[in-house]
Amino acid sequence: MTNETAPVDVSIGGDGIRLGQFMKFAGLLDSGGDVKEAIIDGFVTVNGEVDRRRGRQLVVGDVVAFAEHRVRVCA
Repeated sequence: MTNETAPVDVSIGGDGIRLGQFMKFAGLLDSGGDVKEAIIDGFVTVNGEVDRRRGRQLVVGDVVAFAEHRVRVCA
């Protein structure tokens, strides 16, 4: 059994969004500077893999994790 919690669904109202935008939209971090730092430092994963690209295009179903939070992109 795993300690991971189920991701929280966050509706973006469309088909795609960039990683940095989504982290702020989902409330994972408040400022763009904090988002940039967390991503560059490798503290953010997308679908279980570290991704250091703030501009990575996320699609519906992608799961973003930061600290103890997991959020899934929903339409």
